[in-house]
Amino acid sequence: MSEVLPGDKANEVEKLKAKGQFVAMIGDGINDSPALAQADIGVAIGTGSDIALDSADIVLMDSHLSGIPKVLKISGATIKTIKQNLFWAFFYNAALIPIAAGILYPLFKTGNAPDYLHLFIGEFGFLNPMVAAMAMAVSSVTVVTNSLRLQKRDL
Repeated sequence: MSEVLPGDKANEVEKLKAKGQFVAMIGDGINDSPALAQADIGVAIGTGSDIALDSADIVLMDSHLSGIPKVLKISGATIKTIKQNLFWAFFYNAALIPIAAGILYPLFKTGNAPDYLHLFIGEFGFLNPMVAAMAMAVSSVTVVTNSLRLQKRDL
């Protein structure tokens, strides 16, 4: 939608949202800021007014709209990476917290854990604190390394 009067921009966004539509608003001026704030996604042009930049969800650093597909692509990749990181963090915790809490204790309460497992679970089935600390470090490194892959994305 284009050529909407300054006072009507927020009203038009509200009408579209009332119909259940997803609304993206692109603007750069003071009169755009209410509509930018109200839209599902507000995109401000970097050369615009300060209030428009503050009202928007996304700020393009230059005045070219060609940056919008890049923003959408990196946003999608970021969400995908966040989900991957949450999965790995959940996986580590779901696997190791029960062992640390003693879920294996009933199996090894007499101190009969196999010798090859002593490094990891001791004699009685509790997670070795050294192994737990190392697993947390590996978890953190995994998440950070996965996140750093975003820098190498081809936009």
